[in-house]
Amino acid sequence: MVGNAVFRVEGLRKSFGQNEVLGGVSLELHAGEVTVLMGANGAGKSTLVKIISGVYERGGGTMALADQDFAPKTPAEAIRAGVVTVHQNINDGVVADLDVATNLTLDRLSGSGAPTLFNPVRVRREAKAVADRMGLAIDLKARVSDLSLADRQMVAIARALAHQPKVLILDEPTSSLSSAEADRLFALIDRLREQGVAILYISHRMSDIRRLANRIISMRDGIISGIFDKKPLDYEGAVNAMLGRKIHLDQIVVRDSANAVLKIDGLRIAPDARPISLMLGDGEVVAITGLVGVGKTALAETLFGVRQPLSGTMTMNGKPYAPETTGEAIAAGVFLVAKDRGENGIVGGFNIQENIGLPFHKRMSRFGILRRRLERTTARRQIEELGIVCRSEKDEMSELSGGNQQKVMVARWMAQDARLFILDEPFQGVDISARRDIAAKLRASANGRATLLFVTELDEALETADRILVMSEQTIVGEHRNADVDLDRLLAEVAGGPLHSAA
Repeated sequence: MVGNAVFRVEGLRKSFGQNEVLGGVSLELHAGEVTVLMGANGAGKSTLVKIISGVYERGGGTMALADQDFAPKTPAEAIRAGVVTVHQNINDGVVADLDVATNLTLDRLSGSGAPTLFNPVRVRREAKAVADRMGLAIDLKARVSDLSLADRQMVAIARALAHQPKVLILDEPTSSLSSAEADRLFALIDRLREQGVAILYISHRMSDIRRLANRIISMRDGIISGIFDKKPLDYEGAVNAMLGRKIHLDQIVVRDSANAVLKIDGLRIAPDARPISLMLGDGEVVAITGLVGVGKTALAETLFGVRQPLSGTMTMNGKPYAPETTGEAIAAGVFLVAKDRGENGIVGGFNIQENIGLPFHKRMSRFGILRRRLERTTARRQIEELGIVCRSEKDEMSELSGGNQQKVMVARWMAQDARLFILDEPFQGVDISARRDIAAKLRASANGRATLLFVTELDEALETADRILVMSEQTIVGEHRNADVDLDRLLAEVAGGPLHSAA
């Protein structure tokens, strides 16, 4: 069965307004194979999956399942045809208020031909059969909302497999799973592969990819940028095709710093991860790069007190640093520009002035009364320094472009002096002009603090940082001083090559 294309996409296009998200995507999924799809944020992976699974209508091109036209108008149509998707958002695959047994049999209960009367004994019997096929050891009577994130993920996958799909799409399925749970999933995928199921596996975890992939397809900017199917698979080439290597930048003047602001010793952020040890210096801009899912956000949140490390110690300015809350981190001078400005940054009902001043109302208040004049002066200064394009500080955030919204998020945390300034994907969704404005401001204001950027795109790290650290599998695997960087070595580390020691 291997090599038989059961699903084909030809010239698939999709635009939202003037924004073309897919620019003519063509790919095949073969029976009995795992095809891994890799792509950075914004590459178009999610849009492609939503078209295949019937969430979006295609804007152009064709799809064929078993050589028959395939154009589902709803997810239910796609499922009935044999194309089943487990989305990255677990809530899309389970109903939290129902128990496990009902979730595993829900589609049969609600679809055409469903029994008129609800028979709990039959539901539990059918659910047990589904669970047994997957090796799912979860109480079938348990409410899904009471389960751990990993168990919810396994329920979502089991529910998908109850349909006995011809094509199975798994979007970052191990993001919430332990090593033991991931191994159980991999064993199941092996069985499905033997049964001739065509599997599209979306992931950036190189351990997953090395374990499962028969082929790798790379996406970049809405098109297929590489197909890798020759043995042995070219993992570095796939990463290179995904990230691109068009690097156009003015050479920055690298600054070295021995004056430590933050020291991390033996920090572990995941159960199976190697410990992290590093030093960040005063006036230094350090970028940590790596694929999606390698632990960058987890490390950022650990430094900011959102989550606690499993082990290890940190010192700030020579003193123990172990924030249990974001408030403690901010009080210590540690600020974070969060990854998703829509969910974690922007307050939609506030204007620019109010968004910039929000975290520091206590500092801007006297006798519990906010000093609006100080808030306004601070906002105007940040608007000027970061070149935020607006009419005034009273503009609503919804009136700004994405790049200017991102500048407001950076300006918010640059309005006060930090000792450690953390930015998680600060250039995501902004054009190159806004990106370079933000990078220039970060470097110009770097003295007096350590600046730490988490970025997926290599050119963002090369344009901004004095040092570049590479993260893979929740640990640091490489370090590069940003002068005559060995790009081949850097890309090999990003692709999950041999571990290198990092200070």
